[in-house]
Amino acid sequence: MIRRPLKQVRGVLRLPLLLLIWGVFAIAMWIPAVHAVIVDDHQTSQSFFYSGIVGLTLVAFVGLSVSNRVPRYGMPGQLMTLLATFVLLPLYLAIPLQDALRNTSYLNAYFDMVSALTTTGADIFDRPGRVPDSVHLWRVLVAWLGGMFMWIAASAVLAPLSLGGFEVTTRAEPGRSDAILRESQRPDPRRKLIIVTRALAPVYAGLTLALALLLMLCGESGLVAVSHAMSIMATSGLSPIGGIQDAQAGLAGEMIMFLFLLFALSRLTFSSDTVAVGHGRLDKDPEFRSGILIILGVPMLLFLRHWLASLEVNASDDWGMALTSLWGAIFTVASFLTTNGFESAYWFSAQEWSGLETPGMILLGLAVMGGGVATTAGGVKLLRVYALYLNGLREMERLVLPSSVSGEGRGNRRLQSNGAFVAWIFFMLFALSLTLISVALSAFGIPFEQAMILAVAGLSTTGPLVEAAGQVPIELNLLDAPAKLILCFAMVLGRLETLAIIALLSPNLWRN
Repeated sequence: MIRRPLKQVRGVLRLPLLLLIWGVFAIAMWIPAVHAVIVDDHQTSQSFFYSGIVGLTLVAFVGLSVSNRVPRYGMPGQLMTLLATFVLLPLYLAIPLQDALRNTSYLNAYFDMVSALTTTGADIFDRPGRVPDSVHLWRVLVAWLGGMFMWIAASAVLAPLSLGGFEVTTRAEPGRSDAILRESQRPDPRRKLIIVTRALAPVYAGLTLALALLLMLCGESGLVAVSHAMSIMATSGLSPIGGIQDAQAGLAGEMIMFLFLLFALSRLTFSSDTVAVGHGRLDKDPEFRSGILIILGVPMLLFLRHWLASLEVNASDDWGMALTSLWGAIFTVASFLTTNGFESAYWFSAQEWSGLETPGMILLGLAVMGGGVATTAGGVKLLRVYALYLNGLREMERLVLPSSVSGEGRGNRRLQSNGAFVAWIFFMLFALSLTLISVALSAFGIPFEQAMILAVAGLSTTGPLVEAAGQVPIELNLLDAPAKLILCFAMVLGRLETLAIIALLSPNLWRN
């Protein structure tokens, strides 16, 4: 009796991966449907409930039609599934969203779902009161599932292919690895994917639950606490109240969220199965140390600027304001470095204290650097920045002593040479993508400054930049349809990264 259910479960797991992901999101639609019933919003409940039924029905029909096929899974197919998930799945996820709101277009709904699924968090619905609470729950839930999806895909798909930042430390070429051959020799290459899911999904869910409970203990309401907890873990920056400035948790809540933002600095904060550069200790991890240095260094520079630029600003000695401004800068810097995008309630005090009217360039630079490899953060990634830093130090040393030998350890020497070369290639591809997207947006009448902010927000998956980086917030719902589609492309490209797209076009990958 026990073998039959196990056999059925194994049969379900052998279905196409995109079909399984589709089914998971179809079931997830019933969560906002139940919430809508509880808050007596039956129209919204019907939209999500019936959309979930339709989605599961399609999954069942397609699953039955392919159940007799002998599946042949491989790493290229899984990488293609990642691309199809971010492009095609939002077409289905936007249906209940558009039906529940009724006052928005399908393109806006699709844009919002792409933004949520890629954990970008670019809020096209600029007024929080416009969207019902159940719809807010759906948006943060999609972003949370998208973050967990990337956690799992980083270890099970990108790491074996030497992509997603792992190409900096590996000896193989990006998109090629000996692991491809080993995976192809197994009867089911998705076995690793299942193992990684079983290992990481409980950790991801447990951390989110712990953060939500801590926020509620600080006085936050249930929906806001859950939404902010999901947004912090997924680094999406979505909030049902438009940010954490008006949150009831206050300073204690910000401090708790700051601690959980550190999980996006390095994979070693939650797992050691994919060590970046040979170090299994967090205090020796270059990503974590670089992230902490930036989080403490940038706010300190802003703090000291109060006296360094005392001729331009009012050099007040209010130490209460000084401490609150320092904290506001620390939290906001950590938030944008991890591509979350939450602004501290004391960020305005930090701007007044430092005398910077529009610190948009600082936020843009932090978002471009991004967080750690194999986390939910986007951007260039701290490991690539560290590799370029080591290479720069080595080149300056060779200018003085051309015949010198690097004194770095074995792992760092590899970062200085091959790792830095691959990191530089990725940085150039990132800059080229940024240029092309900015030019494409400018072609549709968007001013250059706004086009640059939108391009960085999309490629770094830091949606809140559209409101925080410029002098005037950018209203996404006023953009033309082609501009919205370009931003959708930028968000997908920023989530998967350019090297992964190039790897999909490589004949060697499919030949292996």
